Amino acid sequence: MSKANIAVFVSGGGTNLQALLNAERDGIIESGEIKLVVASKEGVYALERAEKAGVPHLAVQRKDFPSQEAYEDKLLEVLASYDIDMIVLAGFLSILSSHFTEKYPYRIINVHPALIPSFCGKGYYGLKVHEAALSYGVKVTGATVHYVNEVPDGGQIIFQKAVDVLPGDTPEVLQKRVMEQAEWILLPKATELVCSNIVKEKS
Repeated sequence: MSKANIAVFVSGGGTNLQALLNAERDGIIESGEIKLVVASKEGVYALERAEKAGVPHLAVQRKDFPSQEAYEDKLLEVLASYDIDMIVLAGFLSILSSHFTEKYPYRIINVHPALIPSFCGKGYYGLKVHEAALSYGVKVTGATVHYVNEVPDGGQIIFQKAVDVLPGDTPEVLQKRVMEQAEWILLPKATELVCSNIVKEKS
């Protein structure tokens, strides 16, 4: 069966990348194959995870380019060389403009560690999201997987899953629970959904 070629964009430790690699191994992602891992900076642990899994990987750093457009052109060139069909943003901290996103309409997905429209948009990423949820006092948070457009966290929602906030939670404890109970479940599921649609279109 033909499969969709997936690129995973990362910026840090790569826990969501690991969840995707595990999901591919376990047959949860069966319509796609992770062909490339792209990091926004050198030396992040996610690149080691790719290395261990035998997946081609590289870093493309915004600071190495004179403009956002030049940076995105380089990303597009790399994706084309691997014949990439879809992109998963798995903790990727560089904002992408419409110059990039419009080349992959409904082909880029992102996981956000809150229930959009809560605690989302520019400046809300990583632990900052969980700090905001705790300081606001919400009793339920969760994760959202959505399509990516030029508006940070603004694309159409694919899946959401609620996670309880418990007494005594720290941002770190809450982050781990949201990953385990929501992100690592939703992201592979959404990736498979998009890949299966791509495969259907191709056939």
